[in-house]
Amino acid sequence: MADKNILLVGSRKGLMVYQRAKGSQEWKHTDTHFLGIPVSLAAIDAHTGYWWAMLDHGHWGCKLHRSADGKVWEELEAPKYPEGEEVKDGVPATTRYLWAFSPGAKSEPGTIYIGTEPGGLFKSTNNGDSFELVRALWDHPSRKDQWFGGGRDYPGIHSILVNPENPDHLYVSISCAGTFETTDGGKSWEPRNKGLKADFLPDPNSEIGQDPHLVEWCMANRQVMWQQNHCGIYRSADGGKNWADISEANGPANFGFAIAASETNPQRAWVVPGVSDMLRVAIDGALCVCRTDDGGATWKAFRKGLPQESAYDIVYRHALDVAGNTLAFGTTTGNLYLSADDGESWEVLSHNLPMIHSVAFC
Repeated sequence: MADKNILLVGSRKGLMVYQRAKGSQEWKHTDTHFLGIPVSLAAIDAHTGYWWAMLDHGHWGCKLHRSADGKVWEELEAPKYPEGEEVKDGVPATTRYLWAFSPGAKSEPGTIYIGTEPGGLFKSTNNGDSFELVRALWDHPSRKDQWFGGGRDYPGIHSILVNPENPDHLYVSISCAGTFETTDGGKSWEPRNKGLKADFLPDPNSEIGQDPHLVEWCMANRQVMWQQNHCGIYRSADGGKNWADISEANGPANFGFAIAASETNPQRAWVVPGVSDMLRVAIDGALCVCRTDDGGATWKAFRKGLPQESAYDIVYRHALDVAGNTLAFGTTTGNLYLSADDGESWEVLSHNLPMIHSVAFC
């Protein structure tokens, strides 16, 4: 089975694996898979121990691979839209990007979910041998007219949160549409976007059309949810029913893509901010990580070990992760950083990687 001594780094040119020996604090690069091929996301299913890699092959499109041991990989048929499905009237639905992955609940080993562009959620109950489109979400009355692409051509599901204790309860988040919740195993879905603001919409308070960049929750208290949104940072204390803007008014913690939530402390989360949606680079050429310890009332910016001049990094939505008091993030300029003290100081694991799409402790 997997443990938290493995760090998977999905990049523009392959999947890099870092590991540390038990009891050690030193991380070493131990393997590279799919060299030269973009890996949009990689993960290990803690329920089964299987490794998963989602590829965005420039010539052959989306590819899905799994491995029982992290060494030998087998290609599976990627989630596929049924014949005749349309994104919009007259626009056929085809799988353009594999953007999110989650195992199912603990009671259902071998159940996995994959989120895609153009906005479909796919479920497998046989460890990826086959997938079915979750119809009720795809057929949601808001989809064709109110969902749209945010930075990509079509809507995309980038966040999937499955309640490990309840297989019927999960959330998905979509750019651009917002967050939706089901409590009946996907038979019905309710939007969970009250309190968010989308300044790019005619009605900024519209419940549909919001642009979460990533949504996470505190595993110790899953009522507490966090999102890095296109228009700021938000927190919910009631399972997504209401959101509060917790952006830093006069500081860097505002625009960004990635957010990481403490597994045990519902008051703590981290972001890696950028200038704005128009200028997607580090603020003032200086890279920092911001942490809140009081539910977003205040933020602290940590810079030790990070470049403070001529930095052009931005961190994609899946490229920040936390395990205990250890964090890692990767940037668009191929820098990979790690902190062993809750983000207060950082060391470099590599300055020479390709553009990093995702990082995950496993």
